[in-house]
Amino acid sequence: MEFLSLREVIEKKPREVKIRGWVYRIRKLKNKIFIVLRDSSDILQCVVEKEKFGKEIEKIEIESSLIIEGKTREEKRAPNGVEIDVSKIEIVGLSKDFPISKFQSTELLLDYRHLWIRSRRLTEIMKIKSSLLKFSREFFLERGFYEVTPPIITASACEGGATQFEIKYFDEKAYLNQSAQLYLEALIFSLEKVFSITPSFRAEPHRTSRHLAEYWHIEPEVAWMDFNELLKLEEEFISYICQKIAENNEKELKFIGRDPEDLFKVKPPFPKITYDEAIEKLKKLGIKISWGKDLRTIEEEKLTQGLNKPLIVTHYPREIKAFYMKDDRKNPKVVLCNDMIAPGYGEIIGGSERETDIEILKEKLLKAGEDLKNYEWYLDLRRYGNIPHSGFGAGAERILRWICKLDHIRDAIPFPRTLRRKYP
Repeated sequence: MEFLSLREVIEKKPREVKIRGWVYRIRKLKNKIFIVLRDSSDILQCVVEKEKFGKEIEKIEIESSLIIEGKTREEKRAPNGVEIDVSKIEIVGLSKDFPISKFQSTELLLDYRHLWIRSRRLTEIMKIKSSLLKFSREFFLERGFYEVTPPIITASACEGGATQFEIKYFDEKAYLNQSAQLYLEALIFSLEKVFSITPSFRAEPHRTSRHLAEYWHIEPEVAWMDFNELLKLEEEFISYICQKIAENNEKELKFIGRDPEDLFKVKPPFPKITYDEAIEKLKKLGIKISWGKDLRTIEEEKLTQGLNKPLIVTHYPREIKAFYMKDDRKNPKVVLCNDMIAPGYGEIIGGSERETDIEILKEKLLKAGEDLKNYEWYLDLRRYGNIPHSGFGAGAERILRWICKLDHIRDAIPFPRTLRRKYP
């Protein structure tokens, strides 16, 4: 007999089955043991008659791994309405005193993250994340993009040197990359439309529900693309992800309490306002904020209140944005950039048209205290065959947090790296 997944057993209901997995729940009675087995697909209840087996089965506890053979029958009281009468059981790996019980502190669960990722909730979230990454690739590949592999180790900063992790690179200093963007810009001069899905690192001393020190960055860069075309690409990308996940992950979404119908409604056009309009709206709502200040969580929440899809805020002040963002030639105080803000969850995408004027780039880099020699390779892109181009960066975990309505971003990644946590 071939092994079947638990989901296959539930759906096909074959008479005789051979399954394998881990003990999710166990209840020991005088003559019977009720084992709820789990695998990656689902859970299923198995009934063991004690008299048919030796004393060895008494050693089975939560998270023991088993191989089971038996006959199925319908049982409305059992999880998923199916039960297995066990005829053969093999203990593959015993589990004694599993350290996680029903009520545990957040910190203890993080200490045992290597075990807690077995929980059904995190399992379903990771399945949705897998789909998110799959459909991100699918979106770009269907549109003629090339996936590329930019470096993780760099000598220069993309988002500001103060938030870089410094590493020893042989006898020199180097840094973990904050974004693949600068390298993607180099690649558009040959491939025109590129994207990467790579880890990025930010040494930001934040203790919030939306910040990670290490996260997965989805970044496209496109030759010849202007700012308005970029906004359209961002809308299409987020809508595509939402539609595909709603269509393909209905079971997982419902398990974590997310209605797939809400995701089906995420379609272009998205609401859009300028930074200036956002400041005026916030003042009318009673929020004290002056022009030139970046939008914080509280302001983003106010701006997106009552919306059922993300809000795009454009034309932020030049002084608070990165050096590579193009100055608005009609108003040099602002840049051609945007943040996409998910209702209740904050920024999920940041994008811009890129600055093409080499002198403006030099001015901004020097003002930020950067050494131009570290950026000569980047400035060469403006010296040889300069073109208009645009791109964006999307945090996979931030998108997932919004899609799954997670309280904290740490549950959007298997092993979160935050200000106080690098173990396990």
